[in-house]
Amino acid sequence: MTLDELNAFVTVAEAGGFTKASTILHRSQPAISRRIEMLEKSVGTALFERNGRHISLTRAGQSLLPFAEEALAAVQDGYRAVRESVDNADGTLTLAVVGTIADSYLVDVLRAFQIDFEAVGVDLRTANSREVSDLVRRGETAIGLRYFEDADPRLECTPLGSERLYVIVPADHRVRSRQRKDLKSFSSDRWLAFPTARDQPESYGSLLEAQLAACGIADPQITTVDSLTAQKRLVEAGFGIALMPKRNVYDEVRKGTLRLVGVDAVTAQLPVVLVERRGGLRGASSRALKELLLGRVPELLDS
Repeated sequence: MTLDELNAFVTVAEAGGFTKASTILHRSQPAISRRIEMLEKSVGTALFERNGRHISLTRAGQSLLPFAEEALAAVQDGYRAVRESVDNADGTLTLAVVGTIADSYLVDVLRAFQIDFEAVGVDLRTANSREVSDLVRRGETAIGLRYFEDADPRLECTPLGSERLYVIVPADHRVRSRQRKDLKSFSSDRWLAFPTARDQPESYGSLLEAQLAACGIADPQITTVDSLTAQKRLVEAGFGIALMPKRNVYDEVRKGTLRLVGVDAVTAQLPVVLVERRGGLRGASSRALKELLLGRVPELLDS
């Protein structure tokens, strides 16, 4: 059992297929298949059930996965520990964040971090909340920022605060007031939303559905768009409306292409959570960034 085989195994499991895993690892599909075959030979049983192009983990594969992730994460921690022990080593801090968080207040925090840690490079990866947790769990990133806490006991979640949600409409939308009691004024509108995740009952995408149901709006028109920028451009074009924090649309509101409508009945907020691997390495730079995030993000969320 080698680290190369374990890496291939974890990547195939997360990607859901050999083809996608080969793209992620920049190796040929036969090379990935060989590594899985060698690993299965080593453990003495099949790790994947293969049904045409569809694959899924066997019971043995499910048992191995958390240990494989831990092994890969430990190697990453070891590499980072060595880099931090070397005199004058600049190092790189890897941070995984949900794209909509990277689009807003995170820039202010990273700017403050780089003033104190000029020699430390920051590798910023954007992903959805589930992918952020995956990257942290595997040790590929020291810190993750996502929406909602992850129930996985291997992860440590620290709430940073929550953002109030507003209805985002185009400048010429028929609702002219800046505040409404409920969402009934928007019952005939098409909504743009992030996709919901079946394995994540609490997600950004599920918030809209819950709020519409709470306001008694049945069978709403919802189009899923997995991009903050695309959602904003579509709202500007009159294709629909959206529910999001005001910080994500500051520039558009200032330019007059989008408007914010506060809704009394929209009580749900979007919680921002810092994620770390439980028991993972806490280097000087990652501790410093965490301190900055804990100290700065709550006040930025309220601004």
